[in-house]
Amino acid sequence: MPMTTEQAPPVHDSSPEQTEPTAAHGPAQPGPGILQHPHLWVTIGACALVFLSAFESLAVTKVMPLVSRELDGARLYALAFAGPLATGVIGMVAAGNWSDRRGPTTPLYLSTALFVVGLVMAGLATSMPALVAGRLVQGLGGGAITVALYVVVARVYPAALHPKIFAAFSAAWVVPSLIGPFIAGVVASALSWHWVFLGVVFLVIPALAMLVPALRSMKPQGTGLDEAPVSPGPWKFGRLAWAVVAALAVLGLNLSSAVQIDGFPWASLMLAVIAVTIALVAVRPLVPVGTLRALRGLPSVILVRGLVSAAFFGTEVYLPYLLIERYNFSPQFAGLTLTVGALAWASASTVQGRLGDRLNHRVAVRIGTASVLAAVVIALVTAALHLLPAVAIVGWIFGGAGMGLVYPRLSVLTLALSSRETQGFNSSAMTIADSLGGALALATTGIIFTGLAAVGGSFAGVFSLAAILAACAVVVAPRVPAGGSSSLG
Repeated sequence: MPMTTEQAPPVHDSSPEQTEPTAAHGPAQPGPGILQHPHLWVTIGACALVFLSAFESLAVTKVMPLVSRELDGARLYALAFAGPLATGVIGMVAAGNWSDRRGPTTPLYLSTALFVVGLVMAGLATSMPALVAGRLVQGLGGGAITVALYVVVARVYPAALHPKIFAAFSAAWVVPSLIGPFIAGVVASALSWHWVFLGVVFLVIPALAMLVPALRSMKPQGTGLDEAPVSPGPWKFGRLAWAVVAALAVLGLNLSSAVQIDGFPWASLMLAVIAVTIALVAVRPLVPVGTLRALRGLPSVILVRGLVSAAFFGTEVYLPYLLIERYNFSPQFAGLTLTVGALAWASASTVQGRLGDRLNHRVAVRIGTASVLAAVVIALVTAALHLLPAVAIVGWIFGGAGMGLVYPRLSVLTLALSSRETQGFNSSAMTIADSLGGALALATTGIIFTGLAAVGGSFAGVFSLAAILAACAVVVAPRVPAGGSSSLG
């Protein structure tokens, strides 16, 4: 029998990650939907920010070869991608701590400002170092935006609407994968690659403006009429320091494959192992206690998020490469694999949002992780046995659908297992698991791909690692809470 929120055990000791259920997680009450007053403009504005952040991430992939050629920036090409992932971790931690102290309003304003400044710096860059600097600032703001928006959801929407708003966020993130690269190519051809960055600035500002009324109506932390005033907790500068260490480890791992030392052929691999170890040590203070040990409840929610993210994106990057390299697909046709997965993701996310509490959280996560594992195994078998490419393409439908089930439900659970004082920390932990999981997996698969190239096992090796990660997610999935917003356990 699922536990009620009153029965749910605390996640751990008295540290800020501890979660005590709040009244907001009580029985769902009927009310306006996410596209009705008073939520309409908040929904549109928040989804627009998610959309623009995703669009920028994907659009840069399309134009970066052109940028690198024009700015003679081949040496800094990888850093232009890895840098924002690393600084994003710092932004996530800072926004989470700030939101827990004072609410999400100021962090959202500042993070959006940083995101815009980064876009302007990159758009006006005349050298590759200047562009990378803009990308670092952009990543810092983008990571913080995500966390602040999650806390806004917790403060503005009733728990019964969380599956729907997170389904909307998923759709807002997936749609750019369908149109982002094409639009970026058109803009770069018709105007200049500079406008792929600068053009987004004019869209971010009105998106934020839609959120202003809701942000102004929020009560500052500890000033609600139904709660005793409390002093905000201290800044967790130790966590910020660990976030910097984790960010540097991610950068080190991404750049380790480029290190060559005469007489020491294993230097690159050794540096990669050291970087992964440092990243795992650094992430411990940034996530709930017990996350790396898969304790039941919130720790397992965060861990599943990181594992499934690593497995999915570690595979997705190499599927088009497999189709181009082995089956002679054109780049455009090979990209249809990602389109298929994106459509399945959006569709499954919409379905789970409509089902709400009728679909058990634990069941959704178990089905979703199993689907991702099936898709990765299908890709592995296709690569290892040289099956028809259609097998991998159709199989990726399961991967996208699995992510569409898992991602929104893990987001709902994270907020449902958070008290008002830990919404920021737990939201940042979830996004850090997302970011670090994907970044570490991509860097590691890159090393495996290069290392096995001589024996022709590159793709099988990459997909094998992703399958192991997906299998771990399947194993941990039963440890997440089962109930809906009104019954967690």
